[in-house]
Amino acid sequence: MATPPDNPGVVVRPPLLFGAAFIAVLVLRWFWPMPILGHAMTLLLGLVLLLLGLAIVIPGRRALRAAGTNVNPSLPTTVIVASGPFRFSRNPLYVGLTLLYCGLTLAFNTWWGLVLLVPILIIMHRGVVLREERYLEQKFGETYRQYCSRVGRYLSPR
Repeated sequence: MATPPDNPGVVVRPPLLFGAAFIAVLVLRWFWPMPILGHAMTLLLGLVLLLLGLAIVIPGRRALRAAGTNVNPSLPTTVIVASGPFRFSRNPLYVGLTLLYCGLTLAFNTWWGLVLLVPILIIMHRGVVLREERYLEQKFGETYRQYCSRVGRYLSPR
């Protein structure tokens, strides 16, 4: 009997999903702009969300690398990381990517980004996050369950 692969089997790499969706946003915006608000306001809010997203993603990647595990979800996870932004979210990179995407949506001032955010989040939750959770629980057992009891999936209540 073949052993299962040592990875969660995610349906897509998250940066590719967000990037492809944003390219679709730009194409849709070209044909039908659908502005949200006045451009100065959305640009400012967009920049704030971009900075916030970077403030989560950069330390999150550093925490994974410092722990010696893979950032790429199609590669094996070697340890449960509970430092850096992983103290507040089990998925800070995905929260950060969502903030980056929303920041770009506001900076480009188009409702299309928010329209496409719904399917992105469904794909992320079902095709990435839930698969990763099953994989991590199978691989790390009680260690992962204890981590889950302390830290929320997307944001901790504490």
